[in-house]
Amino acid sequence: MENPALADRGEQLARLQQNIEDLLAEARRRGASAAEAAVSNSTGLEVAVRLGEVETVEHTRDHGLWVSVYFGNRKGSASTSDLSPDALRDAVGQACSIATHTQEDRCAGLAPAELMARELPELDLNHPWSIDVEQAVALAKRCEDAARGADPRIVNSEGASLGTHAGLQIYGNSHGFVGGYPSTRHSLSCAVVGKEGDSMQRDHWWTSARAPEDMDAADYVGRRAAEQTVARLGARRLGTRAVPVLFRAELAAGLLRHLMGAINGASLYRKTSFLLDKLGEQILPSFVRVHENPHRPRGLASAPFDGDGVATRAKDFIADGVLASYLLDHYSACRLGMQTTGNAGGARNLSVSMGERDRAAMLGELGTGLFVTELMGQGVNSVTGDYSRGASGFWVENGEIQFPVEEITIAGNLLEMYRGLVAIGNDCDFPGSTTTGSWLLERMTVAGE
Repeated sequence: MENPALADRGEQLARLQQNIEDLLAEARRRGASAAEAAVSNSTGLEVAVRLGEVETVEHTRDHGLWVSVYFGNRKGSASTSDLSPDALRDAVGQACSIATHTQEDRCAGLAPAELMARELPELDLNHPWSIDVEQAVALAKRCEDAARGADPRIVNSEGASLGTHAGLQIYGNSHGFVGGYPSTRHSLSCAVVGKEGDSMQRDHWWTSARAPEDMDAADYVGRRAAEQTVARLGARRLGTRAVPVLFRAELAAGLLRHLMGAINGASLYRKTSFLLDKLGEQILPSFVRVHENPHRPRGLASAPFDGDGVATRAKDFIADGVLASYLLDHYSACRLGMQTTGNAGGARNLSVSMGERDRAAMLGELGTGLFVTELMGQGVNSVTGDYSRGASGFWVENGEIQFPVEEITIAGNLLEMYRGLVAIGNDCDFPGSTTTGSWLLERMTVAGE
């Protein structure tokens, strides 16, 4: 027997695809030389508990549509949350009116027709969770209870939250391409406060997945939040020094995001990137490979096509430490005189080549230095690569954690930091679309007392 929920999603997908086709037909009727449109529909449930009591229960239902029309190299765009036939026609009319008042842009237009995604792979992204409010609240409470009961030094809670979302995304353009797919995302998180003497600290943990069965258990999420909180109690400050620095895996993913931002086409054609003109150059040690796999089954960033309708494909952005590819959508590629890399909307499911060292081995490789577990502030200059962030973590001597540290600043230059990468661990233990272990950097300046 057919699942009624899946049948309903199929009907919604067909209806939204028809909305796209109607919009494109209306744009042609109004004389547009080209057009593209996207529509989305999502539903969700969010619950939050704190100290064993329900704080919020929120049901969400959102939908929206945008359309862009082109009259030669003139572009106009409009959006609406009203999907009635009259509203769709009005949106196209508004976009056409705007296009008549815009300046010509030689790069305004659709990506080449031959690059459209003609076959959509099955990526296993749609796993609705038939959980009701009472069950969601019970699971969030279980997570928080596990955190609060993990250690007597846990004295307060910022709560636990559970979210489940299901959506449909459809894109189409006047090349004849219309494609869409359903997807889901579920998450559970918890944050608690610990106290020992005069020291108080907070920390958190979370899990996220396309399918509920792929999430970490609620008890584990709670205990992990408590363990990380308690480990930070009794933190000290450090004197200013230059030392090796080990970035915990999820923070190493942040260093990778800075790199991807620097090779993003918009940053490059605007000349606001510290990696400008570095294509084909070695910017990381030869053992580093950064790979994108947009077709990873159940991947949190998987997609069969990008925001331009271009077929996504696996590729290396970094190969043997060399910058092998920029991150380009059609518009930025045109501005740079290049071809799109199928990355309108960003990179999807990045993985970094990981070594054989676990966390203990990476601490041993660090020897004496700083193990960073949290970063604060936004002190990153995308033009120069200068990097300065507030940090906390642990001081390490002879490969062993000695004591937690706080209220320090770490500083360097991203290009020098990348070139000074000593090792990458295999201790990837955080949820997300990026897969990497911890990163050990040769030396950074640590400023404290």
